[in-house]
Amino acid sequence: MKNLIYLSLILLLSCQAKAPQNSDYLELSGQTMGSSYSISYQDSLGRNFGPAIDSLLVAINAEVSTYIPSSTISQWNQSEKGIKIDDRPHFLRNYLLAKQVFQESEAWLDPSLMPLVNYWGFGYAQKRPVLAVDSQKVDSLRALCAFGQLELDKGYLYKTKAGNELDFSALAKGDAVDELGRYLASQGVRNYMVEIGGELRLRGHQEGAQGWYIGINLPKTEAGLKEIQNIVEIKDYSLATSGNYRNFYEVEGQKYAHTINPKTGYPEKSQLLSASIFAPNCGRADAWATACMAMGLQRAQQLLPQQKELEAHLIYVDSLGQLQSWSTPKAKTWIKK
Repeated sequence: MKNLIYLSLILLLSCQAKAPQNSDYLELSGQTMGSSYSISYQDSLGRNFGPAIDSLLVAINAEVSTYIPSSTISQWNQSEKGIKIDDRPHFLRNYLLAKQVFQESEAWLDPSLMPLVNYWGFGYAQKRPVLAVDSQKVDSLRALCAFGQLELDKGYLYKTKAGNELDFSALAKGDAVDELGRYLASQGVRNYMVEIGGELRLRGHQEGAQGWYIGINLPKTEAGLKEIQNIVEIKDYSLATSGNYRNFYEVEGQKYAHTINPKTGYPEKSQLLSASIFAPNCGRADAWATACMAMGLQRAQQLLPQQKELEAHLIYVDSLGQLQSWSTPKAKTWIKK
């Protein structure tokens, strides 16, 4: 589950674009991708981009949502050999970004884990806890997770096995945030915040500030949605945060979280509680946040400094059970609390 990031100093309104009195900042909010979206933007013309935003979100979901049977990704998953995708721009963009981060992260981001995600009860199939783990079944499903072997040729994305399935949930919200931001920019909007399910793209500044002030949740199961661990100030960057402390279930005292380790096929257990990733584009930040939760603290600390235009703030629990944090140098300068 992605952390919900509390947007301090932002008043979230609903339905049509609205602006506080004597302000040219407008706000939109609604539902999408199994979550909510919120947008704040400055426009002296007072234009309402709500209908265009909603139409764009419908188009994106029609290609990348595994919960829509007719979507492009569902068609690919249900196909025997694969389908033509070069006329499906949202699916293709997600696939190419997933491939990039798959390679950057040493395959810790693996969008082909859908069979395992469903097995463990966190996918589009029936959501239920696994009461008795079948290790042979896990191994057989893991054999279907072969993202690096998929072939894109002349507009067709081919499967290596009929049971191959894709799941872009690790990056789809972030990518959609980028698309909405690019749309606003195409309309001449320079100062805006776009957020879907806690993933953000921030450009310019919020009203009365030099940047955007964002709160990162306290990564504890019992914490409220507005309990803040850190506040960051960001300008012209994107931010995505992932954590395992809310989307999980327990069986006989054993906790099973939604992040699947692609190397083992089992839910990842780690001292890393949340990973906040900063990048120019939210889709890449979103994908890397998930990859960090899968690889764990030590490998994340090794790989993150090697990535261009990527900053990070990791929150983890030490051997004494105390919350600690680790940040890349630039991210440290953005943290105000």
